[in-house]
Amino acid sequence: MTVGSVLIPLRVPELGPYMSKIVTGTGRAPGGLPLDAVRLQLATRVFQGGGEARRLAAREQRDAAVAAVGPAMWLEAWDEAIGGVADLMTDHFGRQFDAEANVVRLPRRGRRRVRPNEAFRRAVRARLGSAGAALVATLDGLEQRGANAVAATGLEREAIERWQETLCTAARRLEAAWLDLESTVESEARLWQVTLDEVAQWRRPLWPVMLVGGILLVAATWLGLVLSGYVLPPPWFAELWQRLFVR
Repeated sequence: MTVGSVLIPLRVPELGPYMSKIVTGTGRAPGGLPLDAVRLQLATRVFQGGGEARRLAAREQRDAAVAAVGPAMWLEAWDEAIGGVADLMTDHFGRQFDAEANVVRLPRRGRRRVRPNEAFRRAVRARLGSAGAALVATLDGLEQRGANAVAATGLEREAIERWQETLCTAARRLEAAWLDLESTVESEARLWQVTLDEVAQWRRPLWPVMLVGGILLVAATWLGLVLSGYVLPPPWFAELWQRLFVR
């Protein structure tokens, strides 16, 4: 058997050093939201994929090893992360809204129109997802390079190296996507604060009270004139008066 026909051992690189901000955190709580649980889950998913790939590669299950760190793993991990952050934002903003709405006694109809709901969550999730555009672009070539790495022999060492480099690049892109996501959360929180300020400034309209008060004032004035003899009462009023007060 010649060197050129022997498959090169499939080495899966350690990805942690390339996504250190996801592993250690940035020290930020964008928009007042604690994202650590989502961040750590994202890191865990990637580490689990890498660990599974190394286990399979050690057993010479090369196709399965490449698939374990293939595009599907990265996309699923990222999708879970943005879904988790969107849920946190919707719940957090909803609680903020309820607190402000209760203070000003915002009517139920106004609450339904403004309070974050499922449509709000989907829209936020879409905006958060845009932070991963560079990651998705990197993953476009990962599957083909993984296929090349599976079949790489001694004469095709560069195929393994290109696959490893793409994996490391994906990890860097994931870290950059997370940082962009945190910035997007900050922007969303600032926009939401404008809505909260508008809710805090809401006051119940005065025109219904003024209208009812005006009607009562006119009625009281007319009654006073009738009882004083300045205005002749209509027949229905005289009949009602007789029934109620005259025996």
